[in-house]
Amino acid sequence: MTHEEQIQIFRHGFPQLDIVAAASVNKGISTLDPQQEQECIDYNSKATVSGRCKFVPASGAASRMFKDIFAHKSEAIEKLAGNLEKFAFYDEAVFGKAPYDPDSTADRLLLDEGLGYGSKPKGVLKFHRYPDEVRTALAEHLVEGQDYMRNADGSVNLCITISPEHRELFEQALAEVQKSYEERYGVKYKVEFTYQDKATDTIAVTPDNKPFLKEDGQILTRPAGHGALIYNLDKLEQELVSIKNIDNVANERLLGCCAKYKKVLMGRALQLRDKVFGYITEFLQLTSAQANTGLINYIPGYYPVPDDPYATPECQTLCNKIEAFLEKEFCITIPEQKNCKERALALFEKLNRPIRVCGMVRNEGEPGGGPFIVRDKKGCTSLQILESVQISDPALMKEATHFNPVDLVCCIKDYKGDKFDLTKYVDPQTGFISSKSYQGRELKALELPGLWNGAMSDWLTAFVEVPIETFNPVKTVLDLLKPAHQE
Repeated sequence: MTHEEQIQIFRHGFPQLDIVAAASVNKGISTLDPQQEQECIDYNSKATVSGRCKFVPASGAASRMFKDIFAHKSEAIEKLAGNLEKFAFYDEAVFGKAPYDPDSTADRLLLDEGLGYGSKPKGVLKFHRYPDEVRTALAEHLVEGQDYMRNADGSVNLCITISPEHRELFEQALAEVQKSYEERYGVKYKVEFTYQDKATDTIAVTPDNKPFLKEDGQILTRPAGHGALIYNLDKLEQELVSIKNIDNVANERLLGCCAKYKKVLMGRALQLRDKVFGYITEFLQLTSAQANTGLINYIPGYYPVPDDPYATPECQTLCNKIEAFLEKEFCITIPEQKNCKERALALFEKLNRPIRVCGMVRNEGEPGGGPFIVRDKKGCTSLQILESVQISDPALMKEATHFNPVDLVCCIKDYKGDKFDLTKYVDPQTGFISSKSYQGRELKALELPGLWNGAMSDWLTAFVEVPIETFNPVKTVLDLLKPAHQE
């Protein structure tokens, strides 16, 4: 997309979404009883999977985490100083002894001569203190990974998206714990650090939609949000991928709960995968019975035999089952088609897609994308995760009972075992425009369709309710004082 095309988007905006309703329990969001949860966990442990990987978005510095500290907001820095020794990053050599002056405490935390946390990535910051060690956010993801993402050969794959300038910090943080954790947990970590492609950066504009120029007269471009990470996800070779943000980790005493529901989501995803593959196999066998060929080789507009295999009672019965399955599990409906063949192919096309199962927690005021049922331009409905800026009607936002904690499990291979081309399932019309600043000057930024928003718009999507205890983000430094991050 050229700069001029991007400027046109700033001027005219993205098309409004046709939102049918907020997803809710029994209308897009599944709630599982203890027996069903255990069935999912057992299914996850027994299912055949060609590789598992933990995908962790971790790009960017932690500057927003310290926004109130940078701004020297008195309430924030006084709370920081008053609870300093409760933080895992507390170091007497840096901060001295109590009592702690709020201003000097803030400076020592943020400045290079102290900890320099304001310019470092969240992944390498010390989050949790234990009797015998202190763990960074990255270290907690390694501990989580060995519990629920272990492959049959004892390997644990992690793909962590970072900024190039932070690579050395991440490699150092990994080297400090990798060997000891491998010995402790009996695993072999395979960690890949990957970058957001600079080619996906987008132009920034002034509030009146003119290119935003830096001091040197060059146009400012910016990373286009986490939606650009669909290209990183697309490069993975493993079949089952768990996605969780770098800052959403808790003290290890909550690992049992977090890991349990990750296994529930994985088991549910694999159950749905196998049901989808079963329907596809049956569909191909049935429609190729007369033609002695498969739908895989079907050429649009060409009938290999005079008799239409899609019009048989058997095929229509199967189509009815598939249609009911898609609506029940994914809230997918399709408009009435012209004939049996068009209906059958439309259902097959909807069925043969990547799958994601997204954990949803009850909305208790935390920020996060919401689950909705949306209708596309073709008249098809599906489940989508939307950001608040994509919802023009405030009443719809109030209807949302749940929100997305970025807790996803994805199946990214098809029924033949081939990897889907994930870039083909993006809705480019679902990006959004956000307000940012550069060196104190206001600007407008163009965000590509978010990774778990429009970048996965055309996936098979299912929502499952999970407990709020599984969501423990660290958006501000003071969040580390919450019970989930303390001993």
